[in-house]
Amino acid sequence: MEKEKTFRTTIGGQALIEGILMRGPEKQAIVVRGPEGLVVKEEPLRLIRDRYPLLGLPLIRGGVTFLDSMFKGVKALMFSADYFPEEDLGEPSKFERWLDRKLGNERMEKIVIALSVVMAVGFSLLLFMFIPTLLSGLVETYLTDSTVVRNVVDAVLRLAIFMTYMILVSRMKDIKRVFAYHGAEHKTIFCYEKGLPLTVENVRVQPKHHPRCGTSFLFVVIVVAVLFHSVIFALWPVSNAFARIGIQLLLLPLVVGVTYEFNRYVGGHDNPLTSFLARPGMWMQNFTTNEPDDSMIEVAIEAMKRVIPEEKGKDKW
Repeated sequence: MEKEKTFRTTIGGQALIEGILMRGPEKQAIVVRGPEGLVVKEEPLRLIRDRYPLLGLPLIRGGVTFLDSMFKGVKALMFSADYFPEEDLGEPSKFERWLDRKLGNERMEKIVIALSVVMAVGFSLLLFMFIPTLLSGLVETYLTDSTVVRNVVDAVLRLAIFMTYMILVSRMKDIKRVFAYHGAEHKTIFCYEKGLPLTVENVRVQPKHHPRCGTSFLFVVIVVAVLFHSVIFALWPVSNAFARIGIQLLLLPLVVGVTYEFNRYVGGHDNPLTSFLARPGMWMQNFTTNEPDDSMIEVAIEAMKRVIPEEKGKDKW
């Protein structure tokens, strides 16, 4: 039993609109509580790094995994949203019908997903990279020419903008329910890792904060980026804001890669050092996870059961 208590699974998930996406080592499952009951979609998990082993190397696999997760996550969100239309959109426009004839539903879906991912990445870069860099440049221009001060202001702005954004989003009514499904996902994974039967009663009492959460990953990306940029621009001062943005963009794949390896190490070890390093990400989950109700837990359990591999231990972290 002690061995079961220390088991760490690679199974992870994502909260959707009234549902959950779970990803196991062999397949992924989307479970949505629609108006007429549970809707389930299962499909084999195909990773691009399986076809191109080079993309699975340390420092490279982080960025690849991040983009792959975003693509699959947006697709799953679109699937869940189809069951909860906000309003009657009426007949499709001539342009929409033309696109449907020229591209077809499947190609159109891929284009929409790709555009959504590009827009999400672009918005994140604008909010957490471009704006802090431009504002900190004003400090160096009008207040002081100290590179150290500019680096500190840049770091504070990044963290402040990120925290403000997360707090504001967490207060939105619809997002509160999504974050409750996020809590159900975490609780279910904890229950499975402890070797307990996946029942509502067993899942309900588990913690809602999980050390291998994707939200923690985003927060750590911001922190790692701050550390990287502070060191780089302290050693090689660059005053021009757009030149700094260009350097930051070049460093971004390395930042994501280092963060991914950091999270893998912290998630796979249990000691005072890793517990300390995991605290900031765990604290962030105060804003991104809520307590779920039993119906949400039922959805998480159903999604989890469908991705547990038949070969015991194949999903070991």
